[in-house]
Amino acid sequence: MENTENQGTPTGGTDPKVIGIVSYITLIGWIIALILNNPKTEFASFHIRQMLGIILLGFVCAIIPLVNLIAWILPMVLWIMGLISAVQGQMKPVPVLGTKFQEWFKSL
Repeated sequence: MENTENQGTPTGGTDPKVIGIVSYITLIGWIIALILNNPKTEFASFHIRQMLGIILLGFVCAIIPLVNLIAWILPMVLWIMGLISAVQGQMKPVPVLGTKFQEWFKSL
């Protein structure tokens, strides 16, 4: 009988969908996902790049004093949308900057 349990998972690796979801769980989760994505998979790398962009956007919003409180809404909404995309198994870029995140961080 054929074993289809690990179908789509790289040999010896973790399920790319799990890595994509883990990448959205704080900065530590992102680092863990980056380490687990070996060998690299397209799905996991996509979500790792998305979350890196959201993390950096959050830091930028944190250093702008006048818009700090309001500007945090954008990274939070993008984070939720990215997490939902990973859970659903989709490679859907977050609105506004998602395609740029893919372009800027293509080496990940």
